[in-house]
Amino acid sequence: MAACKRLVVACFFLVFLLAEANAQGLKVGFYSKTCPHAEGIVKKVVFAAMKKAPTLGAPLLRMFFHDCFVRGCDGSVLLDSSNNQAEKNAVPNLSLRGFGIIDDSKAALEKVCPGIVSCSDILALVARDAMVALEGPTWEVETGRRDGRVSNINEVNLPSPFDNIAKLITDFRTKGLNEKDLVVLSGGHTIGMGHCPLMSNRLYNFTGRGDSDPSLDSEYATNLRKKCKPTDTTTALEMDPGSFKTFDVSYFKLVAKRRGLFQSDAALLDNSKTRAHVLEQARGSTFFHDFGVSMVKMGRTGVLTGRAGEIRKMCRVPN
Repeated sequence: MAACKRLVVACFFLVFLLAEANAQGLKVGFYSKTCPHAEGIVKKVVFAAMKKAPTLGAPLLRMFFHDCFVRGCDGSVLLDSSNNQAEKNAVPNLSLRGFGIIDDSKAALEKVCPGIVSCSDILALVARDAMVALEGPTWEVETGRRDGRVSNINEVNLPSPFDNIAKLITDFRTKGLNEKDLVVLSGGHTIGMGHCPLMSNRLYNFTGRGDSDPSLDSEYATNLRKKCKPTDTTTALEMDPGSFKTFDVSYFKLVAKRRGLFQSDAALLDNSKTRAHVLEQARGSTFFHDFGVSMVKMGRTGVLTGRAGEIRKMCRVPN
């Protein structure tokens, strides 16, 4: 047993070292000489799109998260497939929206500095700018990523709304992220919507006996049942009721009151470290700063730099 534990620790350490080695190719202002207006061009596209459709903020944030957790932050989630076998065709990614914003950003950049800015960097910038457009946090985005050439539906194994705390902590550790990062990045649920199928078991059949999840506040559960019938597959639910269009700390306040929408939200109270971080973030003074720090850390996951990968001409297809 001790040998197994040592092996697991060694694997985590190796993942961390590899991530750090690749991340050394990233820096703020990577395009300052080769495409000095790159960030401004992306920001202009994002702000115009968000003005027309502010609900795109949450899907764009998720898109970056989903990209980084599969093959690293290499833009593989953006690739199309002729036989629907790319990452974007996997069930967790079917609700992603905003790919056109990535395409528009790339097209605008190609007119000014062709072949310079990677699609993976564009995605990282778009995620940040979408949060700024919502008057949420901002942070300096490290750039210098290059694009991957592979996107495989069978490699999509993302943290799930149904995960318990042990699974969540393990999944994040394999990406070089700790318990605080897990909690802070879960705070992205302060914006956007979930859907009834992701809640059905918590409300109607949590242990297979027709019961509800005891960790769910009873009053909140009653309200959710009014909106979600057992066979409902379409109704959308605010992940942060009353504040789902605003990037703020109300998500943490709701989780602390056992009113997190998903099992994975409720699970944050099941570990002493993550629970302490939930309560800390609910106080509100550090959330925006901490969110930026954790986004930068996540953005270093499995990146391709130097001569690895490529700079795609179009974000949906490899060169």
